[in-house]
Amino acid sequence: MYHSPVLLRESVEILHVIPEGIYVDATFGGGGHSAAILALLDSRGSLYAFDQDRDAHANAAQAPFDAHPGFHFVASNFRHLKRQLRALGVLPGTVDGILADLGVSSYQIDTPERGFSYRFDAELDMRMNPDGGLRADTVLNTYSAAELQRVFSDYGELRNARTLAQACAQFRAERPFRTTAELVALCDTHRIGERWRYLSQVFQALRMEVNEEVAALADFLREAREMLKPGGRLAVITYHSIEDRLVKNFLKAGNAEGEPVKDFYGNIERPFELLLKKALEPTDQEIKENPRARSAKLRGGARIK
Repeated sequence: MYHSPVLLRESVEILHVIPEGIYVDATFGGGGHSAAILALLDSRGSLYAFDQDRDAHANAAQAPFDAHPGFHFVASNFRHLKRQLRALGVLPGTVDGILADLGVSSYQIDTPERGFSYRFDAELDMRMNPDGGLRADTVLNTYSAAELQRVFSDYGELRNARTLAQACAQFRAERPFRTTAELVALCDTHRIGERWRYLSQVFQALRMEVNEEVAALADFLREAREMLKPGGRLAVITYHSIEDRLVKNFLKAGNAEGEPVKDFYGNIERPFELLLKKALEPTDQEIKENPRARSAKLRGGARIK
């Protein structure tokens, strides 16, 4: 099962859906957010749902999506938002709202053969698009110790990134990494702090490297800005500080660094009007019902002309 959509009501409310509008769900998954948006559209409205995971495609062929004339599934990474929408006749500056629920889905985590979870012994895959691209075992077996240190430090924020990177290099000198169990066993001999947290950080770091998640998010945000009409709304749900910082900076300044951009006259150009004073987090009740919502943060902005 795909996870229950996090911050569902709050994220859809940010979009301020109009019945005849054009909307994008950039991370379709199980279709929870899409279904909520679609319920607010009439026959004139359109919803374009993106997902690179072929397993999500099957969800799009079911009710209520198959019954709505304005629903379109796009089998693509959301970093290609503009190109894919233009191919479907949607021009820049015409979209009313875009929503993205980032990170890995419960379905992906709970499918052992995908290799996303340290709870199962499986091949080290971790690709969100299982039909091609870099795998986690390739990262572990071919990256230099310095490159692995960067991955563990930048994306996992491990305090002993250098130590773990060197341990990985020593391990593969005897035999290549093949399974999640091998990686878990190595981590257990070097971990700092709580076991579940350390393993989560290691697996997060590899997953983010495999799927180029930071670069893909930056590409998506730039293209979302281009596709939105003046007043069009962007809602993004993040699950860790790296993503949240990038989204916060982009909404504030239009770039990943959060650096103010000035026009010819020295005036600061603000791409979005912030719709929330600070990130919105799930209620205690939602976290109780859906523990994977505990780290979620929602930010939103309206496109300024």
